[in-house]
Amino acid sequence: MITEATLADIAAHGIWRDGTLDVNPSVLAVARALLAAVQGGAAPAAGLPDELRELVARVLAQAGVTFPRIPVAEGVALSGFAIRQQTSEPRPVVIVPAGWNPYGWLPFMVGYLTLAARGYHVLAYTPRGFGAVGEIYSSNGLIDVAGETDQRDGSAVIDHAEGLFAPSKVGLMGLSYGSGISQLVAANDPQDRVAAVAALATWGNLATSLYDNDTRHVKAVELLIAFTGAEVGKEEERFDEDTWEILQNFLKGQEMQKVVDWGEERSPETYVDVTNSRGIPTFYASTWHESLFPPGEAIATFEKLTVPKHLNLWIGDHGAPEGLGITGYPSGAPFIGALTPMLEAYAWLDHHLFGKPNGVPEWPVVNSQVMFTYKTVPALGGGRQITVPARREPLGSWAEATTGTETWYLNGADGSGALSDKPSSGWSREFLAGRTTGATAMDAIMTTGQQEWFGSPKGYEPEGFESDRVLVWSTEALSGGRRIRGAARLRLSVGVGAGDAATLVAYLFDVAPDGSARIITHEPLTVTGLGAGEVRTVGWTLQPAAYDLADGHRLALAVNGCDQLYAFTGTVDGTTTITSPIGQESVLELPLG
Repeated sequence: MITEATLADIAAHGIWRDGTLDVNPSVLAVARALLAAVQGGAAPAAGLPDELRELVARVLAQAGVTFPRIPVAEGVALSGFAIRQQTSEPRPVVIVPAGWNPYGWLPFMVGYLTLAARGYHVLAYTPRGFGAVGEIYSSNGLIDVAGETDQRDGSAVIDHAEGLFAPSKVGLMGLSYGSGISQLVAANDPQDRVAAVAALATWGNLATSLYDNDTRHVKAVELLIAFTGAEVGKEEERFDEDTWEILQNFLKGQEMQKVVDWGEERSPETYVDVTNSRGIPTFYASTWHESLFPPGEAIATFEKLTVPKHLNLWIGDHGAPEGLGITGYPSGAPFIGALTPMLEAYAWLDHHLFGKPNGVPEWPVVNSQVMFTYKTVPALGGGRQITVPARREPLGSWAEATTGTETWYLNGADGSGALSDKPSSGWSREFLAGRTTGATAMDAIMTTGQQEWFGSPKGYEPEGFESDRVLVWSTEALSGGRRIRGAARLRLSVGVGAGDAATLVAYLFDVAPDGSARIITHEPLTVTGLGAGEVRTVGWTLQPAAYDLADGHRLALAVNGCDQLYAFTGTVDGTTTITSPIGQESVLELPLG
């Protein structure tokens, strides 16, 4: 029995289970109930809340549901979920490759039924290698991570859809893993059959998502390896041999050029010229605190597209904005704007597949949600409830967001830790590396950022950061605040007391007058090949942000040597020294808009 309490749990906690990489059990409960309803008709549907029961009834009145096994190679068949409109009128099909999870296509039942209610044929499928033995949503074969095999499979699924539906047009929509596969299939389908793509929680460059600034994003890969449905200790059995070797090299930090080449082969950015030449209308969505596919690489790829395109940038983390609309709430929602991410994805498909005159051509190219500009009140059971949604800013391109920069020099004289408008040189500050600190990007992948989307961003207390392991620089209270728009850049000089390498993680914080803080952005850098006594000047770009620093708040920069998201390279408990030589003064360039 699915109750309003089940939906309330999704409304309060979202698609991801708190504190771990797993799907919220309430999401799975709703999905299983909907699956039973479309399989068994009226009796199972009676256990659904009114809105979901009515959605099932509407779809079953106009369409039929089947569960095809889609042959893609000798001995390999993919699990499918198909909804065929019962009409002689040609209709478009939306093909939905499942995201990376042990439940294949199952969690997004609400999304498929919503598409069908809008008049589409629907074919969802589980990419090879995901699921559990004996479950209807499981596909055999070995995981290729969106490589040539998965791309060929996608074209075979289009073949199957053409035979099943004789569709007027073909669209692809995916979230997470499915979003990357959607883009890659569209660019590489030999018959150029894809008329539109909606890529949600997507990546543009898989190589830099995994490895950027010489830093490996190990936490995400470790969790994803364990999130296929394989038995514990048997994860290797789910991957093809070459893919497993690449992943193990990545985790060990060896043969990294091969890892990069492998990632670029699976990057929509690599095929952007093909996408442009084919003119495939492409919808992107990402989040500011994305923990799997950082927004910078997705934005960079999007900016290279010359096709009809749209980019939504949301508060939160991976898939959180789309979660409510694709898993539990087809129309009602716990706060205004909660369903907008999915409604806009559907509108994009409606225009480009059905030709509906719904205003999509007049949309801004980019719609950027400004972090934490929502209004909230205390919620029952803890956290906050959004009463007014966060502000969105229309842009002709992401490049338009930044209209100027402000220079803040790091000052370390007498341990002051100030950010000032004048260069400061000749000082040095030290910290101990290799252990996590209170300055951290997030508590848990996906779920910390998910709570941001629901109105409860993580709080920080910079005064309580471990002073021996974190260096902090701060401005004075800023009159008038700051409109931070774009990607900040940091330059400093570094040396180590032992070994020849250092990991640096830089964080920007908004510090309120009471000392509490929220994170704006962050980014790691790994420096290798340091000689004994060498001080090297380095620079790197932090992840982009749209953030309003309020009047009277301070901007704080924190630098430490370890974050749970990233591989640590260096000597644990070794000394890292930050300095500011004359002519190469340490500086933060803050983007303003």
